[in-house]
Amino acid sequence: MIAPRALLGALREVRGGTERRPIAIGGASELVPLLARELREGGEQAAVREWSDTGARSAVLVWIGKADENALRAASLAHVPIVGLTDGESLPYVLDTDLVVVRPGQGLPVLEIVRAIASALGERGAGLAARLPVLRDGVVDELIRSCARKNAVIAAAVFVPGVDMPVLTLNQVRLVLRIGQAYGREIDQSRLPELLGVVGAGLGFRTVARELLDFVPFAGWVAKGAVAYAGTKAVGEAARRYFATSS
Repeated sequence: MIAPRALLGALREVRGGTERRPIAIGGASELVPLLARELREGGEQAAVREWSDTGARSAVLVWIGKADENALRAASLAHVPIVGLTDGESLPYVLDTDLVVVRPGQGLPVLEIVRAIASALGERGAGLAARLPVLRDGVVDELIRSCARKNAVIAAAVFVPGVDMPVLTLNQVRLVLRIGQAYGREIDQSRLPELLGVVGAGLGFRTVARELLDFVPFAGWVAKGAVAYAGTKAVGEAARRYFATSS
């Protein structure tokens, strides 16, 4: 069981971690407004801005084309994650894993760009996804993947049966709350019991994991991590469906 105080703490943590800064786009002047229009579709205009001297107050910078080392250095020094769009060349201050290849003559690969933005934002992406629906699927995918990995590691590393359950469940509560944020849902204390029903879907998976550990004591640790991963993913997908269809 999870103590009510822990649940309220998770609620405050998720609320306090909401990203309120916009996405900044810089680089090739002819492509910046095109990408801005794609990302703003159906969302808030102010949630996407062109990179400027105020860019250090952005959630993430998407840089298109040839590098401007001064701008990229400024973003890096301000600890702003950078997603780079290039024709295959690397960009200074941008990790290769954060590069999206744009071939000459092709349109902007919006889905790939959204995935890269979601990966760069991590858990902070939920607030922006609420303001920019184009980001929503990518951000929710990243939230589910990240939490599932985290719970898999915890489940495999904890050797005392049952000790990991409150930690795994609390992580799943945070996941459900963040997915609710991504869908623009206002979540307060009155809705926590309702949301716990969504999280409860993962309890059956953890029962299976304990039985596997008893049945196969050595390989069971691997199975335990795999079941925790699958259970957390199931909780995330259930939350996605719940918030996509609820008012």
